[in-house]
Amino acid sequence: MKGLRATLRALVILVVLAVVAIAAAAYALTGRGLSARSAPSTPEALVARAARYLATPRDVRDRPNPVESSDAVFNEGIEHFADHCATCHANDGSGDTAIGRNLYPRAPDMRAARTQSLSDGELFSIIENGVRLTGMPAWGNGTPESERASWVLVHFIRRIPKLTPDETNRMKTLNPRTPAEFQAEEAAKAGKEPPPAPPHSHAHTH
Repeated sequence: MKGLRATLRALVILVVLAVVAIAAAAYALTGRGLSARSAPSTPEALVARAARYLATPRDVRDRPNPVESSDAVFNEGIEHFADHCATCHANDGSGDTAIGRNLYPRAPDMRAARTQSLSDGELFSIIENGVRLTGMPAWGNGTPESERASWVLVHFIRRIPKLTPDETNRMKTLNPRTPAEFQAEEAAKAGKEPPPAPPHSHAHTH
């Protein structure tokens, strides 16, 4: 009986989500087109959050973080986040980057309650498996090493609202470099003038 009720409840949720998604799509097509520049409408935001919730199986949602928190784990997380995640999510987790601002839906503010209220298992699942129909890819490959790296990032995400200026400045030195930035750094180390920027180039910040 419980299994049947759960199945019916899931079916109702899917039907409601489908109706909302169709309505949101119709609104987008008739009113604003399909440009990713527009801010998501309220129905679209609701669908995106529901998709994020449904992307995590119940047994994973309730799973505690198996990695013990420590300074070493934090350092591992800060390096991983700065190198792999900050391009979209920003070093401070705000999502205020050239890519994060233009995703559809936008990269979330990881400091906000909507992210911080997610369970450790939900955060792990989002990192490891991604979320369909969003800009969030699946970073995991199913190996124990991959899962541990995702759990380490969960610890770091919990620390994001409390990051200090020194920590975010440290992350800037760990962000990926463009070829032009790398050449300028190498020239500075050698005491030379940096090479001129190519014409019509645009500086990117992370």
